[in-house]
Amino acid sequence: MRRAWWILALAVALAGCRPGARRPRRLTLYCSAQHEWCELVARRFEESSGIRVSMIRKSTGEVYAQLWAERRNPKGDVWWGGTGDTHFQAAHANLTRPYRSPRVPELFAWAQDPMGDGQHRTTGIYMGALGIAYNREWLAKKGIEPPTGWQDILRPDFKGEIQMANPNSSGTAYTALATFVQLYGEAEAFKLLLKLDANINQYTQSGAAPVRNAARGEAGVAVVFLHDAATQVAAGFPIELVAPVEGTGYEVGCVSMVRGARHPDEARAFIDWALSPEAQSLAAEAHAYQVP
Repeated sequence: MRRAWWILALAVALAGCRPGARRPRRLTLYCSAQHEWCELVARRFEESSGIRVSMIRKSTGEVYAQLWAERRNPKGDVWWGGTGDTHFQAAHANLTRPYRSPRVPELFAWAQDPMGDGQHRTTGIYMGALGIAYNREWLAKKGIEPPTGWQDILRPDFKGEIQMANPNSSGTAYTALATFVQLYGEAEAFKLLLKLDANINQYTQSGAAPVRNAARGEAGVAVVFLHDAATQVAAGFPIELVAPVEGTGYEVGCVSMVRGARHPDEARAFIDWALSPEAQSLAAEAHAYQVP
């Protein structure tokens, strides 16, 4: 009887090894765009390619931290979305690897080689501007004059009314820090941040959370990418967008291939697909308003 079980087990194992048997193709996707967009991208790629996708949605800084923690035993294959500067850091740390998609010539110049070193260690997929969003009903109720720029949100009447993300986890907040340094210089930028801190009621984990909270009346003002604010406007919330009068920064969202990816062919297939008109058009369907 025991011998019969061994023969049966061997037969099953050999059946799995026959020439016609193939393991399902798989892809592990780290995604740092809006959750709805990430889910839609994963589902449509799976449908169009037959590749099974495991999607993990995290903020930009969180994905970088995960890639660093997994650097000796990578679990992911592709990192899609999130601010380009953190993708650059990942490339410099050898956490990602070069890949030049055959679709690169179809892209805008700013997206073809964002690092500008000719190595194609990441590729641009969208662009978004940083700004201010406010809940007009909230401010009207409190009798607070709406802001027009960065200096306005330092006013004492905004004390406890503002939310922004934590730069340790959020690419949005990191872009805000870089914007202030470029506008004012390092010393003045950190003075501005100290003044702004007095008006902050919460530092959120993700970059889009402040404007979602403002839409629900948990804050009056949010420092966010304006496309995240536009999503709340489209959903019917009383949110207004402000392009700061002093000027602002912007992001180039990127896609990168993980160094040591377990499924490199599938990773390249995903990047090629992600740069296609079909994939880029999914942004509008997901109510994501970045510039593709």
